[in-house]
Amino acid sequence: MTLNRRQLLAAAGTSAALPAWAQARTTRLVVPYPAGGPLDVVARLLAEKVRETLGVVIVENRPGAGGNLGADLVAKAAPDGNTLVMGAVATHAINPWLYRKMPYDALRDFTPIVRVAVVPNVLVMNAATAQRLSISTLGDLVAHAKKYPGRLNYGSGGNGSAGHLAAELFKTQAGLFIVHIPYAGGPPAQLALLQGDVDFNFDNIAAAAANIRSGKLRALAVTTAARSTALPDVPTIAEAGSPIAPSLRDFDINTWFGLFGPAGLTAELTTRLNKAFSDAMATPELKARLATLMAEPAPGTAQQFSAFVRAEHAKYEKVVKVSGASVD
Repeated sequence: MTLNRRQLLAAAGTSAALPAWAQARTTRLVVPYPAGGPLDVVARLLAEKVRETLGVVIVENRPGAGGNLGADLVAKAAPDGNTLVMGAVATHAINPWLYRKMPYDALRDFTPIVRVAVVPNVLVMNAATAQRLSISTLGDLVAHAKKYPGRLNYGSGGNGSAGHLAAELFKTQAGLFIVHIPYAGGPPAQLALLQGDVDFNFDNIAAAAANIRSGKLRALAVTTAARSTALPDVPTIAEAGSPIAPSLRDFDINTWFGLFGPAGLTAELTTRLNKAFSDAMATPELKARLATLMAEPAPGTAQQFSAFVRAEHAKYEKVVKVSGASVD
């Protein structure tokens, strides 16, 4: 493509406005999942927004092994800030316990930079099934499951998926016997729920929202500690379930994603990257895009993100063990 004089002057002006350290810089932002997914969409928006402070950022999709392939590529990169990864709860908290052999250490091999967003999951029930069983609240669901052990079932996107782990933790904390029916991914599990083949699912809130609004699904509770701004009238599992099952009072599971670099990034560079991406997340375009994904923006300092990742890593050791899930 040939640039006209105005475009060349604009490009030159942008380059001149960049900090000296960023003018000859190209950052590689690895997304360890296929193109077109939520992480990919947000990564590309962030890449565009940080161009004026970080220089050119190229997004590269490296899917495979549940995100492990792309994350490992960054774990083994030079700690110069030129290679980053959009990591997630799977790559840094779940997979270390789900896979017997990991190519990287989720804590030692990375420098957490900034958390980007948190996405609640929601416990949704087939509306016709809920009406037939007279279940309108989470308390009703727990009471029914206690009265009729093994009669209810739930679907998930497969062993070790977010929906599977959330449901198994829910079952364990509430003391319930409910049958798990795994499917080959989220969409088939959602279709099974809509068709009445399963009774309920723990689904991504963005994926379930349209069917909740249409009345095909009944939202009983969200999985996060606080209510979701996307479904403000839907209680959390902790508040709705604890009166009948007190052990649910600390229930808190969500899908999150954030930026990591290789281990060994300097504190100065980490702070610089944190600020650049945090400023990008504060722009109207990023806020609006996250809202369409029903994601809650969750930026903070690199130190806060590091502490959060360590806590999630420890939490999911217990959750995965409870589920009995294993990939290899």
